[in-house]
Amino acid sequence: MYQQIHSLSTKQQVETITKRLVTINSINGTNGEIEIVEELYRMLRTFPYFHSEPAHLWLQKIPNDPIGRKNLFAFIKGNGESNKTIIYHSHIDTVGIDDFGLLKDKAFSPDALRVYFTTHHADPDVQRDAQSGDWMFGRGAVDMKSGAAVHVANVLYFSEHPEELNGNLLLMINGDEESEHHGITGALSELERIQHEQGVEYLLAINTDFITPLYDGDETKYIYTGTAGKILPCFHIYGREVHVGDTLAGIDPNFIAAKITERIHNNYRLTEKIDGELILPPSCLYQRDTKRFYTVQTAPSSQIYFNYFLYESTPEEVLKQLVRETKQVCLEVEGYLREQFEQFLNKTGLPARDLSWEIKVTTYAEYIRELQDRGINPRPAIESVLNRRTTSDLRELSFSIVSVLQDLDPDKRARVIIFFAPPFLPHNYLKETETNDNHIKAVIEGVLANAQEETSETFAIKKFFPYLADGSFLSIHETEDQLNPLLENLPEWSTLYPVPFQSIKNLNIPSINMGVYGKDGHKWTERVYMPYSFQVLPNLIRKATVSFMNMYAPV
Repeated sequence: MYQQIHSLSTKQQVETITKRLVTINSINGTNGEIEIVEELYRMLRTFPYFHSEPAHLWLQKIPNDPIGRKNLFAFIKGNGESNKTIIYHSHIDTVGIDDFGLLKDKAFSPDALRVYFTTHHADPDVQRDAQSGDWMFGRGAVDMKSGAAVHVANVLYFSEHPEELNGNLLLMINGDEESEHHGITGALSELERIQHEQGVEYLLAINTDFITPLYDGDETKYIYTGTAGKILPCFHIYGREVHVGDTLAGIDPNFIAAKITERIHNNYRLTEKIDGELILPPSCLYQRDTKRFYTVQTAPSSQIYFNYFLYESTPEEVLKQLVRETKQVCLEVEGYLREQFEQFLNKTGLPARDLSWEIKVTTYAEYIRELQDRGINPRPAIESVLNRRTTSDLRELSFSIVSVLQDLDPDKRARVIIFFAPPFLPHNYLKETETNDNHIKAVIEGVLANAQEETSETFAIKKFFPYLADGSFLSIHETEDQLNPLLENLPEWSTLYPVPFQSIKNLNIPSINMGVYGKDGHKWTERVYMPYSFQVLPNLIRKATVSFMNMYAPV
């Protein structure tokens, strides 16, 4: 690859590398994730720097990864004795290609897709972009193989100009970003090893995950100084089953589920208030009952989970909010069901019955303690679920664990159990109270001010990258007390989702995002804008890298 690209301009280098990476099918969870990392390793191995320093390029087998994925690392030693190190990181897995329909065979062919979209009259914006020749199409083109290509091109540049670095560079390429984040979490131990063995001090990480217009006509290029976190609050809802001929005497968990979804889904009242930031509300990702086949009995239970972004709030604060909202929902449901049953009695003239409409709301940790206080040991039942593992889906396993608790409960009362399931992503952002964080932000402001004059681009700094990103796992702001409510209510997290929280705390690496620019990530019309992404952005990152390192250079 070096012979092919070394004499090209930066823009041509990034374009060549991006196109090569897009042609490799690296859909999340497939062997393509392994193939593309090995291709990048072969690519980097052709660089003269790694001929002379072969130990500075290596693959790490991700511990306990279900398909044997690997992380790629490349280290560039700068001039002088500074141990300050900047991490360049990106992911190279993609979402699937079912959305391409009959064009699946072209999903990894940028040239063929561009030709196709030049006559795509159904979407004039896509057609204009294809006809301009400034956009590269294909699955992964913008999310985010072009971002990886930018880093590779800059690694080549600094490997040939190490005198510009008052510190070191560490390239880190990870997989599984689109699912369980095994790549970045597996890389944490390697980052610690490098830190201890090489004595490096991580200054910050630069991610190149894609940015996109926030509204029609928006051409601003956003630089994000942090990334949002995420939790997945789950609700296991138990009612009182009845025959449909006696439905008014029952408590339907589907009705409770519908009311919880109505109260939480896309509810901006529940979002954080942070001026100038794109703050997204909780959204329902899953809702269904547990009936396996048709009967005329109402469902015994129902399950829901939500995508819930964390910006500055802690999991503890969100849990308290959800318990409060769910208790209010259940009070309203109780009142509604009692009223309907009373109307039923009035219309039929039947005598009253001794029925309760109470729906108890409890967290997973509270329910465990409640069972233990009654002399019931839930441990054997939980171990049984873990041992038989009828599914690899961590959400389903979590619901199965919660379900056995209800099985152990002799009361079998109507109940909503609130808990968390994987994945959990910490939020990672610069804090105004931290001197180092303020220095980082000041450097970014200076670099962008110069770039705006040189390129005529319009830049803006935002605090939170609006989508999920691996940078979440490089720092964690919660104290142990703030984190405990999450871990106590994330069933068997140390087995099902063993995120090394202590390693994250020890590393404590700020992660900023200077991303490639494009449109329609995760859609079949996904495309990256080449003039900015392949030319302006690499130079911007180079200048930022040098400026960050000079911030700590000896006077």
